[in-house]
Amino acid sequence: MEKKTFVTKEQVEEIVKSYPTPFHLYDEKGIRENIKALRDAFSWNNGFKEYFAVKATPNPFLINILREYGCGCDCSSYTELMLSEAIGAIGKDIMFSSNDTPMEEYVYANQLGAIINLDDITHIDFLEEAIGTFPETMSCRYNPGGLFKISNDIMDNPGDSKYGLTTEQLYEAFKILKSKGVKEFGIHAFLASNTVTNEYYPTLAKVLFELAVDLQKETGVHIKFINLSGGIGIPYQPGQEGNDIKVIGEGVRKVYEEVLTAAGMGDVAIYTELGRFMMGPYGCLVTKAIHEKHTYKEYIGVDACAVNLMRPAMYGAYHHITVLGKEEEPRDYQYDVTGSLCENNDKFAIDRMLPKVEMGDYMVIHDTGAHGFAMGYNYNGKLKSAELLLKEDGNVELIRRAEKPMDYYATFDFSDFHKKIKEISERESKI
Repeated sequence: MEKKTFVTKEQVEEIVKSYPTPFHLYDEKGIRENIKALRDAFSWNNGFKEYFAVKATPNPFLINILREYGCGCDCSSYTELMLSEAIGAIGKDIMFSSNDTPMEEYVYANQLGAIINLDDITHIDFLEEAIGTFPETMSCRYNPGGLFKISNDIMDNPGDSKYGLTTEQLYEAFKILKSKGVKEFGIHAFLASNTVTNEYYPTLAKVLFELAVDLQKETGVHIKFINLSGGIGIPYQPGQEGNDIKVIGEGVRKVYEEVLTAAGMGDVAIYTELGRFMMGPYGCLVTKAIHEKHTYKEYIGVDACAVNLMRPAMYGAYHHITVLGKEEEPRDYQYDVTGSLCENNDKFAIDRMLPKVEMGDYMVIHDTGAHGFAMGYNYNGKLKSAELLLKEDGNVELIRRAEKPMDYYATFDFSDFHKKIKEISERESKI
């Protein structure tokens, strides 16, 4: 089965006249339609807010699209906080959810007025040392331990996760924070990753809502918000049914009324921190077939590599591949699709059935809009690609230029070596 692309062969042939492959391409129309659907699905909750997971796609041009619909930023590092500040997302538009956090990051987050979400009970004293007086609003990340199940299906193993406070620690932390002047509290949890089921959020919500009712009763704190975090996934496989955000939102609403409203806590705001769901399907990696190899297997070598998309090499993750212009042709050739790194795991696909690939064919690697470009690195001296935005009107905008060799060597700018590299770069640019 063929997954549909949001870009055509003809469009790519026009784009490469200005921007050579490989590049990441994002679909503005799809991004806008998706955030509208999310907002509509949770419109029943007056305080609802999406904090986009910056780590998934740290591009200010894309995040600014989401900002038009009221989204904030979920940040987990100093540089992500800088990005957020630079685009005007400050104060309660930032949820700072980090772990093993350096002191300077807490200081910066507090200066910006971010909502700080603590990952460990020992961070209370650490945060106090860093910033002195606590802000009026604080959150804690919860880890119930054990296995997280939906019906009889095991979704993930929180007990094996490094994140969050235990149940006992959460109660104790809220009491301590209350004694230190915190007035509004939030609960945060991320218990399963990339779930493709409409039941995940409602199931998680029920756990957190019941916890919130008991916490408020036992500690006397005021629960201001519950952050369901991320975990809503996307259908990477062809033919795989995706999540229905409208059904998910209705499922959370039902549990909200049954648990929170019934307990007199109908003022609790619902927050989300979606990354993959918000951007994943609306980005792709466009690459070109440049080599074929016939040994013990059939190989197609492309001009992208794991530097551009790490997930297949790192996790064995499936990303569908479309050979542009051959969407209707039978997939009757078996290939490994590879990059040029000196690593045997630099493969976008193994034993993948595709139409016959010819040199110069353009290939779309699907669903790279989240955790695609962001996970890139520079092994083998490979340079990161450009990021482009396919606008609603069909035009293409450069939203991140491709790296140049001088970018790779920029941190040697204190040395004579940097001067030599600059001379070489200038010489080569004239050839």
